[in-house]
Amino acid sequence: MVYPERFSNLPAHAWPRLRALLDVSEGGGPTIHMTIGEPKHEFPAWVTDIIAQNAVGFNSYPPNDGSEELRQAIAGFVNRRYGVPVDAQTQVMALNGTREGLYNAVMALCPETKNSVRPAILMPNPFYQVYMIAALSAAADPVMVPATVENDHLPNFADLPEDVLNRTTAAYICSPANPQGSVASRDYWRGLIALAEKYDFKVFADECYSEIYRDTPPVGALQVAQEMGADLNRVVIFHSLSKRSNLPGLRSGFVASGAENICEIKQLRNYAGAPLPLPLQAVAAAVWNDEEHVVENRRLYVEKYDIADRMLGNVPGYASPEAGFFLWLPVENDETAAVKLWRETGVRVLPGGYLAQDWNGVNPGQGYIRAAMVAPKAETARGIELIRACLFAQ
Repeated sequence: MVYPERFSNLPAHAWPRLRALLDVSEGGGPTIHMTIGEPKHEFPAWVTDIIAQNAVGFNSYPPNDGSEELRQAIAGFVNRRYGVPVDAQTQVMALNGTREGLYNAVMALCPETKNSVRPAILMPNPFYQVYMIAALSAAADPVMVPATVENDHLPNFADLPEDVLNRTTAAYICSPANPQGSVASRDYWRGLIALAEKYDFKVFADECYSEIYRDTPPVGALQVAQEMGADLNRVVIFHSLSKRSNLPGLRSGFVASGAENICEIKQLRNYAGAPLPLPLQAVAAAVWNDEEHVVENRRLYVEKYDIADRMLGNVPGYASPEAGFFLWLPVENDETAAVKLWRETGVRVLPGGYLAQDWNGVNPGQGYIRAAMVAPKAETARGIELIRACLFAQ
């Protein structure tokens, strides 16, 4: 049997690696899961009512691009949140989870060559794994740019060599960042969009954590592009109800951009799309139109930020997250720390190196563990308390 070579050298994915690392030992107490970013706050109570009211929709094929109601709700959210009026017909498309969109954007929008050479796709390191797989699938080179404490955990793509930038077709950026919680400022977005205009590549802005923050809403990529007068086709944004509304199982997100980009993305989806069932599209429309539950969800995360700051604030190298729901905690060795924590306390966290790749001989995640603050407050507080006592006791 012959298989594609482009996937032959992939490392084991983070989750099987984690199981292989931890499951050979017994946990040292009741298990507290702080590995995966799966929100456990309650979703709006009326969600199941809407599914029931629209259950007949399971008897119909759903529209590929999203129902009119859903697309209007998405456009309304983008306008309210960022002040960017987007056309519901031509500038947004519903997704079956944003991972689908982040992957297929490369397939639909990135050319096979640029300046007669193999293209490059830029991404932060650490990064969401789908960025790398999308690049490899399109026969592009994934270029992983360190996102470290020295650059506020946001990659400086402008420092790349000219020959790399000249063959770049897209750059992924996650803000608020997974795993570090850093937020791209207006100046950061302006600089990245200007760089994209200079070297003619697209910015893929993964903004799935945009609604989980302390006080100030993170600025958005499309928002800054509009302020600059840039072509909105230069920027593609991705959003999700998984984090915003505690609905990871709904698998509902969206992509928004200029009309030319969305036309290309829709054309690919006509052939290869897996649209959300109509009852779930009805739910998604209602959820995008509601902000009350989002405010309450954010309040719960702010309480957990405060708990983390109180318990870990004097730990050397601790950085209080600006946004998102992860703690990115400095340790001497990420795997050793994760095993020690599991064996002695029952708390499961993710070694930071599993979210990154070696680049020029260095894995920028190996000096960290990632702990997700997604469980209810009491359980999260207990997990942080155990992390402190086990790994950072003085």
